[in-house]
Amino acid sequence: MLRAITIAAATMAVAVGVAIAASDAEHPHDHPYSFDSWVGGYDMGEVQRGFQVYQQVCSTCHGMDNLAYRHLGEKGGPFATYRVQNHETGEPELQIGKPAHGGTFVEVTDNPYVRAIAAGVTITDVDPNSGQLADRPGRISDHFRNPFPNEIAARASNGGAYPPDLSTINLARHGGADYVRSLLVGYDGQTQGTLHHNPYFPGGWIAMPPPLVEGAVAYADGSPTTVEQYATDVTAFLQWAADPHMETRKKTGLIVLAFLLALASVLYLAYKQVWRGESH
Repeated sequence: MLRAITIAAATMAVAVGVAIAASDAEHPHDHPYSFDSWVGGYDMGEVQRGFQVYQQVCSTCHGMDNLAYRHLGEKGGPFATYRVQNHETGEPELQIGKPAHGGTFVEVTDNPYVRAIAAGVTITDVDPNSGQLADRPGRISDHFRNPFPNEIAARASNGGAYPPDLSTINLARHGGADYVRSLLVGYDGQTQGTLHHNPYFPGGWIAMPPPLVEGAVAYADGSPTTVEQYATDVTAFLQWAADPHMETRKKTGLIVLAFLLALASVLYLAYKQVWRGESH
């Protein structure tokens, strides 16, 4: 009994400590993302730029074990490709993103953009001939390359801190996308040994140094290359990664609501018809 009471007290103390640390964190800034509303969707330009930031910056420390490269080119993905007809030449050409009218979806196995993204990654695998570890170009079926072979190596490379997997980070953290974005832009330059001050992080001190630097990632579409823009874009990508079927779910929800509303109207009219002339 005494042992059980001691364990319960220790657990409560830890929980209280976590709650106090969380209460010290500043409330994240509310950023108006396109996916916030109950009918909102993803800005795929934003998601594409966010993938670029993840690929060039975040992937050096953080993995995304739940994602495979093929997911990028599936319907609803940032690099989903369609074959459309050029109105001037009449020749078919590839277009990233669903066209406003027409277009034929290109299967991921034939998607040159996703294949190029995967091939640009080096995967360490077992050679089928020698049985030894060997490097090979990535395939679309591969999961996102993890920067470390295991947790021990990850901690050894990061001063004892373990970089979390980012597959569902937006759903796993209180505050979601707003928290992640605020954290990325919230560094104020104060340090304490290997820790960095960030008012949005519970407890105020975080082992991860500021990951984003102005001008570090070049955007081909002319978008600003600022820390704020990088944070906005990569957070949008992480939201898509955590919930890639959000748009389909919302559309299905609207259809179901419309059906239920129509059904309720029919039932009400049927009720009035059956019980007309009857006193209640």
